[in-house]
Amino acid sequence: MATKFNDDNILARFFGKSSNYTDIPTPLFKEYNVKKGLRNEDGTGVRIGLTRVADVIGYETDENGAIRPCEGDLLYRGYGIRDLIANRQKNFGYEETCFLLLFGFLPDKSQFRDFLSSLAQRYELPENFLIQEILTSPSRNLMNRMQTLTLALYNYDPDPDSTDVYQILLKGINLIAKFPILGCYSYQAKMHTLYRKSLVIHYPKAEYSIAENILYLLRDDGMFTNREANLVDALLVIHADHGGGNNSAFTDVVIGSTGTDLYSAICGSIGALKGPKHGGANVSVAEMMNEVIMRIGYTKDPDAVNRVVNELLNGELYDQSGLIYGFGHAVYTLSDPRAEILRTLCRELAEEKGCIEKFEFYDLFEKTVKEVTYERKKKILPTNVDFYSGFAYHLLGIPEDLFTPLFAIARVSGWVAHNVENKLYDGRIMRPATKYVGSHYDYMNMKER
Repeated sequence: MATKFNDDNILARFFGKSSNYTDIPTPLFKEYNVKKGLRNEDGTGVRIGLTRVADVIGYETDENGAIRPCEGDLLYRGYGIRDLIANRQKNFGYEETCFLLLFGFLPDKSQFRDFLSSLAQRYELPENFLIQEILTSPSRNLMNRMQTLTLALYNYDPDPDSTDVYQILLKGINLIAKFPILGCYSYQAKMHTLYRKSLVIHYPKAEYSIAENILYLLRDDGMFTNREANLVDALLVIHADHGGGNNSAFTDVVIGSTGTDLYSAICGSIGALKGPKHGGANVSVAEMMNEVIMRIGYTKDPDAVNRVVNELLNGELYDQSGLIYGFGHAVYTLSDPRAEILRTLCRELAEEKGCIEKFEFYDLFEKTVKEVTYERKKKILPTNVDFYSGFAYHLLGIPEDLFTPLFAIARVSGWVAHNVENKLYDGRIMRPATKYVGSHYDYMNMKER
């Protein structure tokens, strides 16, 4: 009888024996002008392309190239995010944003009506998809599930590998329409199968906006207020894109540049967005704030908040990282316009729900973080979108399982827009370079090793 091979710790020994995984001295990166994380020494991103889809304005540069902090802004096809939020058509702001990102201009009434109809016709999943693909194989992580379901849709497409730009656009609109349903149904399937919760499946309503359908699909009674839908719509609008340099959009373009299908490219973007340094950051904020609130409650005492902020910075609370999640940004220097928008909308919904004390605590915490970090580091740390997006989801009763999937549901429109743009105006496979800094060896016969 053959002896069963046991590889416990054996592979770890092999790994530990090699010095090749730790033998790249930091000075070599500067010597060969390699930008770690594709970041310049001043913290700005290395330019990897040109885009007309979106612009993230976080700083200004003077005539000498020096960076100056400024109030942040986010532009979709040249239109400011504040204007897009302020002038939404009821709860259909996200749909208008999708049209703008995909086609490059704002629709008139007739064009918008036709676009809404095109989306509504694509809400329904393929026949038997709900049972065969979603209910029978739930996942503990909904972002992973969104990936597998995106790839599953490939099998229901009569011409899935077409990379014709118009066909990519049609496939993208289909994904925009179906992503909310995939996310909500995946959550229901998980809760039913893994936690024995009642399974409630609503079918999307053609007359509802995507924001309204999300609340309708998630809630057992399907009920929601206009202000709740308005906040979900705003969350979708501000998460729809963030320029071509963000990690998941870059991933989308890199994968798409190989000529592969859209489903594979979007699947890669979902995987990138899942990471806690990208889209998953809103979960870190929620978990951190849960621990803070358990410790001091929704207090109005500034001294108590000051103490807990210092404990976080000292690495004495939450994950002992010394970080305060929801503050600071790779691009924004003074303010994140998305956080500014959400702060106002969260206050309004908190007032409607009779829990303004919760908002006031977040507001006090935000102000205290800025004061303390400036005192300790002499640096302005802007509030980023993740700080208030998590609070917004809590106000809406949306579970943390869905925080990052809702980000993906919004961002798919931007991913499609960048995929199309790259095919139209670049078209080359993205192929950067690395510098080999290892040693060279003569091959040694196994008997001599």
